[in-house]
Amino acid sequence: MTSPAQSKRRWYGIERRDFLRYMATVSAIPTLALRAQAEVTEKPHFSDNPFTLGVASGDPAPDGVVIWTRLAVKPLEQGGMQNKSVRTQWEVATDESFANVVRRGDAVATPDLGHSVHVEVDGLKPHHWYFYRFHAGNETSPTGRTRTAPAFDATPDRIRFAFTSCQHYETGYFNGYPHMQREDLDLVIHLGDYIYEYAGADKRPRKHIGGEIETLDDYRTRYSQYRLDETLQETHRLFPWLVTWDDHEFDNNYANLVSEQDGVSPEAFLARRAAAYQAYYEFMPLRRSSFPQGPNMKLYRGCQYGRLANFHVLDTRQYRTDQPNGDHQKPMTGKVFDQKATMLGDQQEKWLMQRLQDSSSTWNVLAQQVMMAPLNRGEGDDHRYSMDQWPGYEVNRRRLLNFFHEKSISNPVVLTGDIHVNWVNDLQLDFQDPKSPVVGTELVGTAMTSGGNGGNVISEYERAAAQNDFVRWYNSNRGYVSCDITPESWTSHFRTTPFVDKPGSPIETKASFVIENGKAGAARV
Repeated sequence: MTSPAQSKRRWYGIERRDFLRYMATVSAIPTLALRAQAEVTEKPHFSDNPFTLGVASGDPAPDGVVIWTRLAVKPLEQGGMQNKSVRTQWEVATDESFANVVRRGDAVATPDLGHSVHVEVDGLKPHHWYFYRFHAGNETSPTGRTRTAPAFDATPDRIRFAFTSCQHYETGYFNGYPHMQREDLDLVIHLGDYIYEYAGADKRPRKHIGGEIETLDDYRTRYSQYRLDETLQETHRLFPWLVTWDDHEFDNNYANLVSEQDGVSPEAFLARRAAAYQAYYEFMPLRRSSFPQGPNMKLYRGCQYGRLANFHVLDTRQYRTDQPNGDHQKPMTGKVFDQKATMLGDQQEKWLMQRLQDSSSTWNVLAQQVMMAPLNRGEGDDHRYSMDQWPGYEVNRRRLLNFFHEKSISNPVVLTGDIHVNWVNDLQLDFQDPKSPVVGTELVGTAMTSGGNGGNVISEYERAAAQNDFVRWYNSNRGYVSCDITPESWTSHFRTTPFVDKPGSPIETKASFVIENGKAGAARV
């Protein structure tokens, strides 16, 4: 009998060889045009508020930012909109009363994109706060607030941002976001698992609508359910976001063209991936450069904050080879050392290395998904590592760390999500040698809600924290990480919420760590 792991590997081999044939099979999936295909309604009349899903901004640049909204009078009923494009107007001002409007224009919300609107505003001043809003018919959206990035050649005194990930709607309330809203932030970074694809389950704090999501309509409803959460919607309204996905935006633990599940046809896999990617684009404040093309979507990109910080946003799902050794926790043997195995894919890896080498910023930040440090979770001589994380792709992992070292990359800091707990790790060239040079720092953010209340003792992780010398700290609470960076240092505050099974949690700072400019590794303060 063929095991699921064997089936996955064979599936992957066939898919790689016959990819064009499968692409032809799913050619009915639209590679959507950026122009309106339906009749445009210039003066629409709505049965209810069309701005139920709020506003958002993202991908800031020195001269502009993306502003976003989505028209939906009945967001959980496929939007409740007619199959017509709708003319919207947008404004950007320096003040919340819009007495000084500096940019304005029109944008068409098309049914092909679920009546979402993405406007790439330009002509703004670097490192300034702005306010924005949309109009459709007689209706006006909430007022959003956003901030441009510093000029490329500027060195601001400081930048503050927060990062989080893994916000499973069913397992709790997003209690970290109200506290994040009170912080003086320039930016919010989300590292993936913005939604979860699973069917609704009973006896949880909240419940997903419907079964496991597979179609475009399914994904749209799931995103709408999440975005109707007032704490999440308000955090989008207040700050620009940088976003990237992990696996649950599509399907758990997928790898490139490989489904986690046995027996999924390539055609069905690609059709579902196309739906997932399109819905992700529709709901996120992304630029046209990230516009999906069927089951493909280029999400890796850069975002520079002057000479202080350079963010390199990565995609460790779409281009990776299959998890080695049948996935899960295994010894570091066999396919782990495959010279051709890749986490990023050749093109993304070359792009990343070129950006790092060309960067003139003090801090180089890799915003990505899965743990880079090789965390041994086994007992005694039975060493075990997650095959879904960077240690499962050890040749690729070491190549990147060697690049940090050999090219003297300025202050590499890796931001990680996925694992639902906090870690602070030194990134060493050779993790088996305690004296090996530290070439970077990894800050692992916990989940916003995934895993429930947290704060519990997890024996596997307690053991791992004790037996891996590069671990500086570990914690199992939920929450987010707040970062304050200057030319001299980077300070991270690990904010935690004692509970997520009901709303209204207080906030605690479990630990703070400092990274000094020019000295890899973090020290607790």
